Amino acid sequence: MKGNRCFALLLMIFLAGCAGKENLIVLTPDANGTVGAIQFKNEKGEVVLDERGKAIVAKDCQSPPSATMPIDEAVTQSIFREALSAKPLAPQSFILYFEFDSNNLTAESNKLIEKIHQAARDRDSHDISVIGHTDRAGDHNYNLALSMQRASTIRGLLVEVGIKSEFIQISSHGEGNPLIPTADNVAEARNRRVEVVVR
Repeated sequence: MKGNRCFALLLMIFLAGCAGKENLIVLTPDANGTVGAIQFKNEKGEVVLDERGKAIVAKDCQSPPSATMPIDEAVTQSIFREALSAKPLAPQSFILYFEFDSNNLTAESNKLIEKIHQAARDRDSHDISVIGHTDRAGDHNYNLALSMQRASTIRGLLVEVGIKSEFIQISSHGEGNPLIPTADNVAEARNRRVEVVVR
């Protein structure tokens, strides 16, 4: 498989063996509508599938693969219902903002803790990343420590709502990875944040 492998669910029906059997290959989009690409190749030819709503049929090892052909969404859903129901949920990201020079969440961001908890429950997640950041106001080393305090604060809040601490990995970037690039010593509220990714 080539291209955006992580952004596509590749669906195939393999009917045991190669000779005389058909393989139906379909790409379905992720939650953002993005599909990847697959190159199917044998001795008789090759074809690249990289569009939503298209499919290819590979009849056997001795026949060239078909050109891409349209496939109706309802047909895809019907054929691959079982595979689609087993498809894991995509990771979900959250950005929580902090008050200036503090590890206190803004009131709006405080409301996201329960949404993060729900995302973890929906995925039965054992893999949550919590990454702390600061703006560029103040000393570099101070900001590095503050961003770690922010990440630790969020981990503590997530543990309080029922997520196991061993499922949460924390790290910090200090002022080194701003969401909004600024000059040094500039206070920027959107850079005072923790990013949480639930997988």
